Amino acid sequence: MGYAVSGLATSTGKAEESIMSLISVEEFERLGREKVYVVAQFGFKAEYIEHGRAKMRAPFRQEFLRPGGTVSGPVLMSLADYAMYAAVLSMIGPVEMAVTINLNINFLKRPAPKDVIADARIIKLGKRLAVGEVSLFSEGEEDPIAHVTSTYSIPPDHVQVE
Repeated sequence: MGYAVSGLATSTGKAEESIMSLISVEEFERLGREKVYVVAQFGFKAEYIEHGRAKMRAPFRQEFLRPGGTVSGPVLMSLADYAMYAAVLSMIGPVEMAVTINLNINFLKRPAPKDVIADARIIKLGKRLAVGEVSLFSEGEEDPIAHVTSTYSIPPDHVQVE
């Protein structure tokens, strides 16, 4: 089942009238709770999922801090990976076995001790691979705290390229 989204800008800068996400926020959060156990441990929340895009939130917790009072790298990497998973599934549907095969993170500045927001987008969806990027932000701040590139493997029996 698809979910309509309107006004999403494309790489040409033109907004497409209607793009369908192949998974809803509710379906994705259920999948996360039932199959991606780190989601329950970290309390990640899906803010929106659109075709090829997703926005996730890691609500701040004191236990996220490492020495020096900064949000730890494993929390940031997990949030980025979860956001990328949502963006991939928005284009291929609820395929549990779409898996990360590469994730590269560049830490750009010290995260503030507050919620972390992840904005993910798919750069290219192929028959077997999806490549995307995620920008991470401390809530309310304009400059990113980290930039992530990631590649997902798509199982051959679940490919839904447009």
